[in-house]
Amino acid sequence: MVKVFIAGHRGMVGSAICRQLNMNNIELITAKRDQLDLTNQLQVENFLKVKKVDQVYLAAAKVGGIHANNAYPADFIYENLMIQNNIIHSSYRSGVKKLLFLGSSCIYPKLAKQPMAEDDLLSGYLEPTNEPYAIAKIAGIKMCESYNRQYGVDYRSIMPSNLYGPGDNYHSENSHVIPALIRRFHEAKERDEDEVVVWGSGLVMREFLHVDDMASAALHVMNLEIRDYRQHTTPMLSHLNVGTGTDCTIKELTEIISDIVGFKGSIKWDIAKPDGAPRKLMDSNKLFGLGWQPSLTLRDGLEDTYRWYLDNLSLARIS
Repeated sequence: MVKVFIAGHRGMVGSAICRQLNMNNIELITAKRDQLDLTNQLQVENFLKVKKVDQVYLAAAKVGGIHANNAYPADFIYENLMIQNNIIHSSYRSGVKKLLFLGSSCIYPKLAKQPMAEDDLLSGYLEPTNEPYAIAKIAGIKMCESYNRQYGVDYRSIMPSNLYGPGDNYHSENSHVIPALIRRFHEAKERDEDEVVVWGSGLVMREFLHVDDMASAALHVMNLEIRDYRQHTTPMLSHLNVGTGTDCTIKELTEIISDIVGFKGSIKWDIAKPDGAPRKLMDSNKLFGLGWQPSLTLRDGLEDTYRWYLDNLSLARIS
C-alpha cells in the first residue's frame, strides 16, 4: 500500500487533493498543526521517518492577498521557505522518492509576455506586492530540481493560476480577490447596502482556476510516467503551469460575483488602491499536451464556491 502524506491537508488546496485521491491501495497520512510544526526541521524529519512515507504532496503554505503580502512580507518569505525546505530536505533524508511541490503564477515577472510560459521564469523583475512569496516559491522549484539532479529522486512542481473554491480563506483583510468579493457582496446584500467598494481600477486581468481542477491536475502530474514528464520538461526547467487558458478583467469577475450573490446595488472602484500586475495569463499547453484539461467554467466554479460559502458561514466568517 502506498503511503501518501498531504502537507497542508486542512487548507483549500490540500483538502481538495484529499477529496480526489483514490483511497484504494493508498494510506492517507496527515497531521494537524498542533501535531506537527512544519517550520520545525527536526519534527518534520522525525515524522516522515516514522511514517515511512512513499509520496508527498507539498500543499502547505502561508498565503494571502495583496494586503496581506504587503503587510507581512517577512512572514511570507520566512514561513514558506521554512516549510518547503524542511519538507523537501526531510523527504530526501527519509527515503521519499516522489514529491509534488505546489507553487503559484506569481513566480513570473510582473511584465512577462502573455501568456506566461514556463521558460519565462527568472526573465525579469517580480511584482513588488508579492515578491517575498514569489521568491520562496521559486526557491521551492529550484530545490526540487537540485535534489533531482544530485540525488536522483523524482520531485516535481506545478504552478497553478489564481485558485479559488471550497475551503478558501474569507478573512476580511487577508483573503484573495474571489473570497474577498464573495464575502463583501454577500454582507452588503444582507445589510441592504447601496454600494460596494472594490480595490483598484478593475482593468487588470487574471486567470482563475477552481481548486478541484487544480487537484485533478496535481494527481495527473504526480502519476505521469517519468519518461512522459521528462519529455515536456528539462532538469533545470521542470515545473508545469496549471491553468484554464482564459482570463478576465477584475471588473468582469466582480460583476459575475455580484450577480451570483444577488447584490442589487452599485460598484465603486477605489483607484487609490494597488492593482498588482497588469495581466497574469498562464500558458498551460505543456500540461494540456500531457492529457489534462480543466472541467469547470468560471461561472460554474463561482456558483459552486458561493454555495460552499453559504453552507459554511460559521467557518467562512473567521473575522
